[in-house]
Amino acid sequence: MLTQLNKLLLITFIFLFSHFAYAQDTTTNPRVALETTAGSIMIELFSNEAPVTVENFLRYIDEGLYVDTQFHRVISGFMIQGGGFTKDLKKKQNHEPIKNESSNGLSNKRGTIAMARTQDPDSATNQFFINLVDNLNLNQVGNRAGYTVFGEVSQGIEVIDKIGKVKTTTRSRYRNVPVDPILILSAKRL
Repeated sequence: MLTQLNKLLLITFIFLFSHFAYAQDTTTNPRVALETTAGSIMIELFSNEAPVTVENFLRYIDEGLYVDTQFHRVISGFMIQGGGFTKDLKKKQNHEPIKNESSNGLSNKRGTIAMARTQDPDSATNQFFINLVDNLNLNQVGNRAGYTVFGEVSQGIEVIDKIGKVKTTTRSRYRNVPVDPILILSAKRL
């Protein structure tokens, strides 16, 4: 039978252990806010699953690269893409491409943010896209690299949907460009 002192020690140990375990298991994912001409979008970034990609994205955020860029490619029922071009479709300067992290277990589901790239899996730089629907065909399959998911819209999914419904056109060599540009007015860490 436990004495009063032993009970108190056991309760104290359980409290301290559970508090310590909780503190060790919780991580705060970085968050960013995009203020656009269509409204506000909050994004939670998954730095544990996509550390290289999140660091790359935050570097562009901190440098102010995304300010005054547009969502230059909008495909209804698929995704909205931005981060690479000004309102006049002038390409923004970017850093070296990063390593593809599409094997991280994250899926291109509705509301997730992923890196745009060329046919080369390790070619992502500053352009990103937000999935309007589940685009599971963009995930890694076997040895075929996918498109790296590195975050998720936590607020503003209605803004994403609104952008996804804008009228688009072809400008120069670019297709699916919004007739009325949707600009990123500010991009910052929270």
